[in-house]
Amino acid sequence: MDAGNWSQVTEFIILGFPHLQGIQAYLFVLLLLIYLTTVLGNLLVFLVVCLDSQLHTPMYHFVSILSLLELGYTAATVPKMLSNLLREEKTISFSGCLLQIYFFHSLGATECYLLTAMAYDRYLAICRPLHYSTLMTPARCAKIAVGCWLGGLAGPVAEISLVSRLPFCGPNRIQHIFCDFPPVLSLACTDTSINVLVDFAINSCKILATFLLILSSYVQIVRTVLRIPSVAGKTKAFSTCASHLTVVLIFYGSILFMYVRLKSSYSLDYDRALAVIYSVLTPFLNPFVYSLRNKDIKEAVRRQLKRSGILIDVKVGKAGQGRR
Repeated sequence: MDAGNWSQVTEFIILGFPHLQGIQAYLFVLLLLIYLTTVLGNLLVFLVVCLDSQLHTPMYHFVSILSLLELGYTAATVPKMLSNLLREEKTISFSGCLLQIYFFHSLGATECYLLTAMAYDRYLAICRPLHYSTLMTPARCAKIAVGCWLGGLAGPVAEISLVSRLPFCGPNRIQHIFCDFPPVLSLACTDTSINVLVDFAINSCKILATFLLILSSYVQIVRTVLRIPSVAGKTKAFSTCASHLTVVLIFYGSILFMYVRLKSSYSLDYDRALAVIYSVLTPFLNPFVYSLRNKDIKEAVRRQLKRSGILIDVKVGKAGQGRR
């Protein structure tokens, strides 16, 4: 297209859920409750792990980082989604859209790497228990965590750079619930095949590589656990992996269908539903998965409540009722 025949778009309109216009207020309340629960739940897990010395192990070190990561991951999209539910003009600036894409994808990539590190930690703990303390030292654990963050933050730089150079001359309506590469690329006034190919290649390598590494870790874990003679031993070994595996299946189950494909082979509503799963529901479920299913974290919460005096008051009240 001739450069003289178009003007650069300075803002986009995020359509969100156009078929649910009549219940925007109810969606706002529901999403707000989910977001507040996500923030409080992940913040609780993060603080409990930091404050309780008995949880200062590599596994819970990664759990605390994951909780902190989820706080930033949801903050990249959910507050804007909430504000759009209350506004007639659901706009976002061009630079704001690119920033949202960057933080959403960089933090998502960091989560992929962190979940892989957590799988490796479980592999060492179960398959090589005698060498675990020497292989997963606090220093190495910190280096792995820093590597996950640096790798994630650097991940979408090339994609963002390519998108920022594209001409956008209208329409400016994003058929999604937040800014993301596929719906934004569809609005460009030029051929985006290179962008689509780069996006597909980066996402495929990042998502498939980490997923295969996690899968290979669990194959080794299952082989080791099946050789344990006692049923109690097998149950205990599997229980240490259950929470992590649950998060992996939910998170990867949605992003694999969303990003590892060249063309959008599903409806827009299908893409929106997948986006809700990995951007809203997964961070919401993580604190419940790691706290309600984890005895160590539940005991740590109990210890912190005792130190604050809350459980003491409850017990005194019950004792008083018993004497009456």
